[in-house]
Amino acid sequence: MVFYWRCFSFGEEEEIKYEPRTKTESTSTEEIEYESESQTQSSSAQTFYTASASSASSNWPGKPNSLRVFTVAQLEVATDNFSSARKIGEGRYGSIYKGVVKSLEHPFNKIQVAIKYAKRVTKEHNWLDEVNFLGVVEHPNLVKLVGYCVKDNEIERGIVQLLLVYNYMPNKSVRDHLSTMSESPLSWTMRLKVAQDAARGLAYLHEGMDIQILFRDFNSSRLLLDNQWNAKLSDLGVARIGSQEGETDAFVGNVAYSSPEYVLTGKVSSKSDVWSYGVFLYELITGRKPVDRNRPQNEQKLIEWVKPYVHSKNLQPIIDPRLEGVCSMKSAQALVTIADLCLKRNPRSRLKMSEVLELVNGVTGVPSQVTNLTPARKSSKLLKSWFTKACCCVCIESKK
Repeated sequence: MVFYWRCFSFGEEEEIKYEPRTKTESTSTEEIEYESESQTQSSSAQTFYTASASSASSNWPGKPNSLRVFTVAQLEVATDNFSSARKIGEGRYGSIYKGVVKSLEHPFNKIQVAIKYAKRVTKEHNWLDEVNFLGVVEHPNLVKLVGYCVKDNEIERGIVQLLLVYNYMPNKSVRDHLSTMSESPLSWTMRLKVAQDAARGLAYLHEGMDIQILFRDFNSSRLLLDNQWNAKLSDLGVARIGSQEGETDAFVGNVAYSSPEYVLTGKVSSKSDVWSYGVFLYELITGRKPVDRNRPQNEQKLIEWVKPYVHSKNLQPIIDPRLEGVCSMKSAQALVTIADLCLKRNPRSRLKMSEVLELVNGVTGVPSQVTNLTPARKSSKLLKSWFTKACCCVCIESKK
């Protein structure tokens, strides 16, 4: 059974804002600009598909969520009355604050949280089903929703304001660390780990539950890093839940990461997320933005720029210069091969995320901790054989 869902904006990447926002998004392929920091993605159009959320909830009987219901007073205490000193970002619907709340498991301990405003909703909307559903979706590579608060904003009009409380991610987003302005660029080893963490999260959403969730707007700003530098997917609020893959829907997301069929027709599927992941792999390898208008004309679009090197034995020209001397050419070639498999023009020719994860696991040498995925389309032996042939040029090069 496949479900989609698009609800109010609660983009986790907005929760840690370290520099001024630059440009807003455009849905035009020619006009789209890559946002320079992790907070700008929140301008994506957000609406409700309320029936789907309740349907999804009913499909998970016996799976209670652990969401906490906070009062306004509790959040005021957590943020020193929403002090400007606690403000860490600006979202589409209001400011985002860093706070501290008591741990339910250990009452004498406190946990750091990020508190943000979500879209104002009418009391008639079954927003509670949607929030509760998110409370059931848990995985080591997904940012955890701790709880929520309902604030009567315009009582006479029957409108309430939702405040959503997340685990705080102290190490910013992957995009922040890939930026040329970053003082702490990610090492090659860390980039491989991030690639695996992201694949784990997406594979879980696609194939690790009784229902399927399509992320729809996967990019490096939606990958946040916790205190142990584990990468976690954020902003499931842009994810769409519905009745059938391939449905046409209004475009939501960043064109620079979006598959051709999604941009042109609005048709979304799990293979749309696979395409976005392929773009992301090239971002990890090159350290470049998917679209950068400040570069020479022939280098502005990342996918077009790397094409001549995809099947080349010499990847050095496209490797992030900050990785000079510390990047394994063999693993870089392997990631290029995986990215190429994700970026097939025909969606049916792209791998499933579970297959992508299996290949990434082979590159990192670290087995995935996710074991409850549905069987891949191809057997492990076939996948490994296919991948080995695709990477044979690397083996030849390494022997020279």
